[in-house]
Amino acid sequence: MDPIRVAFALVAGYLVGAVPFGVLIGQRAAGVDIRRLGSGNTGATNALRVLGPRAAALVLAMDIAKGIAAVFIGRWLVGGDVVPLVSGLAAVVGHNWSVFLRFGGGKGVATTVGVVIASMPLVATIAIAAFLITVTVTGYVSVGSLTMAVLLPLLAWFLKNPSPHVAFVAMLALMMFWRHRANIVRLIEGRENKLGRRIR
Repeated sequence: MDPIRVAFALVAGYLVGAVPFGVLIGQRAAGVDIRRLGSGNTGATNALRVLGPRAAALVLAMDIAKGIAAVFIGRWLVGGDVVPLVSGLAAVVGHNWSVFLRFGGGKGVATTVGVVIASMPLVATIAIAAFLITVTVTGYVSVGSLTMAVLLPLLAWFLKNPSPHVAFVAMLALMMFWRHRANIVRLIEGRENKLGRRIR
């Protein structure tokens, strides 16, 4: 395994993940910086509240694509199982702590979904279904995201994916919980906003 290729895959994964599509689309579509409105995050949920459904759908698609692209970059440059997963993990880190946003960013849910789609499509399909059902029933995107975070490593293990896959998806799940700390507090206090509430 060429260490230079491995390093390049990780850096490329991070930089792909760090592209702040939520900010770029917000500025292009509405001339606003979504970091200054709503939750201040750059992901699709805040884009929905600030920019509306069309822009949010584009942000969602591009953030998912970042995760998929990072995994494929790892496969193209190095191959195997581990490096593509680490490249995907780097993309989620890039999305959450973007060098282009002074290490601010989103919560990594959509980019995590992209990584799992590219590496464990069956796990991704079940987890996405659980997310959609949970959001439909509760009205809270954060609850759906946390449900997905719990399910991802369990599904990866139950469906007998290789150990590196289970370990890395568990890391992704832990990052999702970490980035949702404030949401968890708001849920406990009954202050969390439900899906669809517009800020502008």
